[in-house]
Amino acid sequence: LMHRPHHPNQIDYIEFPLSNPDQLARTESFFTDVFGWAYKNWGEDYSDTTSSGVGSGLNADSQHRPGQPLVVIYSDDLTAARARIVAAGGTITCDIFAFPGGQRFHFREPSGIELAVWADQ
Repeated sequence: LMHRPHHPNQIDYIEFPLSNPDQLARTESFFTDVFGWAYKNWGEDYSDTTSSGVGSGLNADSQHRPGQPLVVIYSDDLTAARARIVAAGGTITCDIFAFPGGQRFHFREPSGIELAVWADQ
């Protein structure tokens, strides 16, 4: 993720799923043309921007892309956040994994909304 201040326990990022790198390129071009967002590419299947207000990313990685837009919350302690989510009745849908810039996991809250939590360490 691009460098900017992060605040624990706040929505920090939104990730948009795309089916393939061609869609990623088209979507990136669209947002750049329409809103002037500047992207950083992390290979052919991921790019992100801080130009969108809340940071956002375009994910065409079939191994880690979400099924729908994914709200991502920042944490300064990923393990503790995971434990609190499970203790409160949340379900882990994708366990902790590393990516350039940090680690994250995905979960569903008790009503079924899928979100993620990330940390830069």
